[in-house]
Amino acid sequence: MELKKLLEGVEIRKITGEVLREIEGIAYHSDRVEKGFLFAAIRGMEVDGHQFIEKAVEKGAVAVLLEDGQEVPGVTTILVPNSRKALAKVSSNFYGDPSSRLRLIGITGTNGKTTTTYLLESILRKAGYGAGVIGTINYRFGQKAIPASNTTPESLDLQKILWEMAREGISHVIMEVSSHGLDLDRVWACQFDGAIFTNLTAEHLDYHKTLNHYFESKKKLFSESLISSSKSRRFAVTNGDDPKGEEMVQGLKNLPVIRYGLAPSCDVSADQVVSTFEGLSCRIKTPRGDFHLRSKLIGEFNLYNILAAVATGMAMDIPLETVKEGVEDLKGVSGRFERIGNRKGIHVIVDYAHTHDALERVLKGLREILRVSHQGNGKVITVFGCGGDRDRTKRPLMGRVAGTYSDLSILTSDNPRTENPLAILEEVEPGFRSLSLKEWQQSEIGSWRSGKGYLKIPDRREAIRMAIRLAQPSDTVLIAGKGHEDYQIIGRQRFPFDDRIEARKALEEE
Repeated sequence: MELKKLLEGVEIRKITGEVLREIEGIAYHSDRVEKGFLFAAIRGMEVDGHQFIEKAVEKGAVAVLLEDGQEVPGVTTILVPNSRKALAKVSSNFYGDPSSRLRLIGITGTNGKTTTTYLLESILRKAGYGAGVIGTINYRFGQKAIPASNTTPESLDLQKILWEMAREGISHVIMEVSSHGLDLDRVWACQFDGAIFTNLTAEHLDYHKTLNHYFESKKKLFSESLISSSKSRRFAVTNGDDPKGEEMVQGLKNLPVIRYGLAPSCDVSADQVVSTFEGLSCRIKTPRGDFHLRSKLIGEFNLYNILAAVATGMAMDIPLETVKEGVEDLKGVSGRFERIGNRKGIHVIVDYAHTHDALERVLKGLREILRVSHQGNGKVITVFGCGGDRDRTKRPLMGRVAGTYSDLSILTSDNPRTENPLAILEEVEPGFRSLSLKEWQQSEIGSWRSGKGYLKIPDRREAIRMAIRLAQPSDTVLIAGKGHEDYQIIGRQRFPFDDRIEARKALEEE
C-alpha cells in the first residue's frame, strides 16, 4: 500500500521524506522487519522500540513511525504524538479496516470474560453465524486455533487476525478486551458493535497502580471505542449487580443499554436457581419472555456469565430459543471449573481463579453446591499460589479468602517468574494469620481434619499430590490459579506444567 494512503486518519506532527512510496508490510519488532517495511517504534513493558530504529533500517525499513527523536537519514520519518494509536490506525488501513466488515463484540471486566466468549460463540453458531473468538485461551475461527500470547493482541496482530477472519467468512467476532489492551491502545482503530462489562475487582495493580486507573482503562471500551465506532446498531451490556456496572455505561447517550443480574431491576435476570456438580438450572427472565434453562456450567458465578450472554444475544436480536440452545450446548470451558474424573469419590476441580475475588466466587460456589447436595460434611482442600512480578497487594487477600472458605489450604508456587517462590509464600501468609489459622507441618499433617489450617509446599507438583493424598470420599480438592495454562514460568523460562495432568497422575498413584 502507498504510504500516503496508509497514513490516512493518523494524527501526525511532522513528516520528512517520500510519502508516495509503496509499503510492503508493517512491523513493531525490529526482528520482523523486511525490505520495504514500515517500522513502528512503540514503548513496551520492558523495551522501548525507539532503541531499535537503526536496526530496523538496516533490515530494510523504508519508513519509520516514532514519537521521539529526529529525522532518520535515508528513510521517510513520521513523527506522531502517540505511536501506539498510529500503529493501530495504519494497521487497520493496511488490512482494509476489517472490523468494519465484521460484527465485533468486546468483553471487559475482571472475571468471566473467557466463559462469556465461549457462551456467545455457542449461541452464534446455533444461530447459523460464523463466529470467531479472540481471548485468553486462544484466537480461533473456522478450523484454526492460534495460542494466545496476550488476551488482547498488539494492534498490528489484531488487525491481521480480524482480516483473516473476514476473509474466511466469519461474520461475528467476540473479543476479550483486557485493561492492558485498552490502556495500550491495541483496539484503538476497531469498530465495535457492542461492549459487555462483567465485573470489577482489584487486579493488575502492578501495572495500573490504582483501582481507579484500572477502572478507567476498562471504561475506555465504552467511553472511547464504542462511542467512536461507526457502526449503526451499537449496544452495551452491563452487570447491574456490580457497584461499577452503572458507572461503566455512563455517557453512552442514545445507545441502548441492557442490564443483567439477580436484582429485580435488571432487564435480564434469573430465579429458581439450583446448582450442583452436574451443572445449574434456573428460570431466565427477559423483557421478551421467560424460559427455563439447564447448563453444564457450575456455580452462581457462571450464572452471571450466562446472563451476560443471554443479554447480548437479545441485543443482537437472536431468538430466545436459539439463545437457550446455545447456552445448553456448551459442555464446559478449558480450565474453568474443570472437573477431573476419578474413582476415589472425591471432587477434583481445576480453575483459573487467580484473584481474591475469583477465588472467593469459586469457593463460595463450591460450598453452596456441597450444601445443596448434602455433602456439607466433606472437606474442601484448596491448592493455590500467587504469580511473581505481579500485583503484590492481592497476596494476603488470596490467603484470607482461601483460609475463610477452605478446611485446608496448601500454599504453593504459581508462576514465580523472577521472584523467590518462598518470598511470595511469605507475603500470602498474613492472610491466614489474620484468621488465626494453624500452620500445619508435614510431620503432623495427618491431624489436619481436626481444625482449619494451612500448609506450605513450594513445589506445585508435590502440593497437588499432597492434596489428593489427603482427600477422602466426598472431599473436594480445588486447584486454583493456572486453569488452562500448560506451563509454569520460573525465572524467565517456561517449563511444561499442567494442573489437570498433574492431578490425573496423582489420582492414578492413589
